[in-house]
Amino acid sequence: MVDAEKLNKLGDLLVDQSVPMKARYRALFTLKNLGGKEAILNITKGFTDPSALLKHECAYCLGQMQDSSAIDPLIEVLGNKSEDPMVRHEAGEALGAIGLNTEKVTKALTEFASDSHQEVAETCQLALARLEWLEKKKQNLVENLSDNPYFSVDPAPPDANRDIPFLRQKLLNEEENMFERYRAMFQLRNDGSDQAILALCDGLKCKSALFRHEIAYVLGQIQSPLSIEALRVNLEDNNENHMVRHECAEALGALATDECVNILNRYLNDKEQVVKESCEVALDITDYEKSNDFQYANGLLTV
Repeated sequence: MVDAEKLNKLGDLLVDQSVPMKARYRALFTLKNLGGKEAILNITKGFTDPSALLKHECAYCLGQMQDSSAIDPLIEVLGNKSEDPMVRHEAGEALGAIGLNTEKVTKALTEFASDSHQEVAETCQLALARLEWLEKKKQNLVENLSDNPYFSVDPAPPDANRDIPFLRQKLLNEEENMFERYRAMFQLRNDGSDQAILALCDGLKCKSALFRHEIAYVLGQIQSPLSIEALRVNLEDNNENHMVRHECAEALGALATDECVNILNRYLNDKEQVVKESCEVALDITDYEKSNDFQYANGLLTV
């Protein structure tokens, strides 16, 4: 067990604006890895910070932890219409990731499934679809699916179909249900072949900013050099949604090549704060990928 004092120190570090963002990120992921209610309470401190990037990452970590004690603060963030849509989106996705189909959760997700911000609305629709799918899974009414080699809690299960041309067509079909397109996305990720990666790269040209940001996220998980050019193009597009540019930056950081480092260094002073901070974090992720560290965590604590 880790004592509360050490957890509180990490929580204080998380919201210390005098500390570089990369160190605050490491504190956050240390808290996530430790888990438990005290860690969750310290992560929720991050929702008071001015950084949309940090707040969105706090919401992501709470979803990945799948602890019901995070539900109330996540609903509060989702319902805060003055908050950056990027943060609200992540809170909605986290509620779906926790996977508890309670009246409180479904009420909140249903309310914001028609939000004026498209990325928030689409996220809540996806979260509701995931909860519905989980209910079917409990009743053994779902297909035998491929395993997720990355162990993340995803906003949709992989598609049951393993045919790459079929999945590519489904992924890029703008008329298809978003949940089904996400399922194609995650099956392509699980496949991980060159053909699958190139199909995902084509997804970075799709209409939905939410969809493009999730494509960038899975390309960061795969870490294939085949995706560098597509990620670079979206990062360098000043007209691109900052949520997408952020995810492209972090994906390039995970790839950790010299080319990626050069790209990221060019955007360390970007006019978009979220992009600027993402490049700082991405370069730290590169350092981690090149190190022998077991976990992306803070040096205050060995876990």
